[in-house]
Amino acid sequence: MDITAFLDRKLTRRFETYDSDQDGFIQRSDFERAGSRTTAAFGLSDDDRRARRFHEHLLGVWDHLSAMTDTNDDGQISLTEYKLAFTRRLLERPESFDDSYLPFLDALMAVADQDGDGQLGVDEYVRWSGALMNLPPADARVIHARLDHDGDGLIGTDDLLAAIRAYYFSEDLDGPGAWLFGPLG
Repeated sequence: MDITAFLDRKLTRRFETYDSDQDGFIQRSDFERAGSRTTAAFGLSDDDRRARRFHEHLLGVWDHLSAMTDTNDDGQISLTEYKLAFTRRLLERPESFDDSYLPFLDALMAVADQDGDGQLGVDEYVRWSGALMNLPPADARVIHARLDHDGDGLIGTDDLLAAIRAYYFSEDLDGPGAWLFGPLG
């Protein structure tokens, strides 16, 4: 698979959101810190079942990502390794989205959807995306508005899943997927 200039920018941005300590590598500790920040942002203790489930799924994402990308087995993923795995179609295949993303999104919703309505209001979205991916609140608000297709102030799992698909597979410069992880710089 060829990486277009636009996809290259998106992959670089996604790598940056994974690399929570900004040391130029993605490591398990980045996922552990991001998970702890996220559950703490919603007032959950480590022994809360929702927190445990979220951490389990988040570390499952790390395990999959590491297995597919860490070509030199050094326990960390470089930007080059991340992009190479994508070009080899080892990551992010359209047919694998439901299997890999829905359980994670369900675990995320159990943490972030505080009123239990099955959807995220803007404040819930700002809180989880800031804690998990270090998105600035202003960016998170813009993203939430872009994902809120019907204008009711709420987004659900289907909206998030569609945006994730678009992020990796759409070349629409102004589509919701293009903005999923903030400005592309």
